[in-house]
Amino acid sequence: MNVLIRPAILRGSLRPPCSKSVAHRVIIARALSGFNGKIRHLTVSEDILATDRCTKALMRKDRIDPLMDCGESGSTLRFMIPLALVVRGRGRFTGRARLLERPLGPYLQIFEERGITYEREGDELRITGKLTPGTYSLPGNVSSQFITGLLFALPMLEGDSEIVLTTPLESRGYVDLTLQVMEQYGVHATESPDGSRFVIPGNQTYQSFDADVEPDWSQAAFFYAARNLGCPVKINGMNPDSLQGDKVIAEYAAQLAEPGDVSIDVSQCPDLVPPLAAMAAVRRGTCSIVNAARLRLKESDRLATVAAVLTALGAEVQELPDGLIITGKPALTGGVDVESYQDHRIAMMTAILAVRCANPVRILGAQCVAKSFPTFWEVYQRMHGNITIEEDEPV
Repeated sequence: MNVLIRPAILRGSLRPPCSKSVAHRVIIARALSGFNGKIRHLTVSEDILATDRCTKALMRKDRIDPLMDCGESGSTLRFMIPLALVVRGRGRFTGRARLLERPLGPYLQIFEERGITYEREGDELRITGKLTPGTYSLPGNVSSQFITGLLFALPMLEGDSEIVLTTPLESRGYVDLTLQVMEQYGVHATESPDGSRFVIPGNQTYQSFDADVEPDWSQAAFFYAARNLGCPVKINGMNPDSLQGDKVIAEYAAQLAEPGDVSIDVSQCPDLVPPLAAMAAVRRGTCSIVNAARLRLKESDRLATVAAVLTALGAEVQELPDGLIITGKPALTGGVDVESYQDHRIAMMTAILAVRCANPVRILGAQCVAKSFPTFWEVYQRMHGNITIEEDEPV
């Protein structure tokens, strides 16, 4: 579907959907506990459904080798791969869009070292073999999701293991979330003082726990952006003590609310780039977003797509190999049709920027918000956003 937005100031209050990062981890830990315990305040999005679907397939008691459909969720795929090797000794995975093109290099290196076979045929990835206790070396600057996948899986082995990082860890907050959820479900791992390794005792069992899933700071970030763009929006339910790394959006929003030139390092919070870009586009001063090369491997090449959308709306932006330089303007022109690139964060960024455009903006493929924020358009409209939803015509 497409959404036509006529510029209007958003106002009112909202509670953002639950943290996808926490929800993925809680769903996995609960499945490994035998599906014991409750999960409260869970928001159902496409990515969360993918993890729920795959954990149920993984834990089936029969001998059928299920095909685990990860949808477009990179988290689901990377978390499930080592779990499949520990629980079943094999796994079959599929997905949509760019999912199977996203990097799996750290796992493939481990597979080669440990005699685990893998093959990609069409839209299916197959792996066969068993993880064994020992030392697992992998880089910390590709994606923390590889570390999380191993942290979930290794405690169930019969012996002790450790994860050794060959490069500094980026997106540390996501690993902290993993360790927190593991502890809640009775499974322990210890991080070295310098953060370069994790020691994981074996023979551990996930225990029952009733979990609460807090709101998502990365989704709240779009409404922090709306506030910076002049919308009197109240954001409810946020946990200031959260381990979510994206809670830094409150600090960055305050920084961007002031005029002047700023530089923001997003190595620990890459998902914040679209809302940060929205704030940077309509202000006094230049914002340099740095250490963002990993964004090229998301649902879209997010450095390229953020730059393309901002340019189409009339912003001044320069795309760099690993970042963006955005020179703010008082307002944007709009008056264009803008691709979502089937990327939920690009669609939401565009919707927020539309409030400061002089002319209407049409977002193509706007249904992609369902990946993480299924009620986004309902919330946007409830907060006085002036939108027309244009459903696809039947063939």
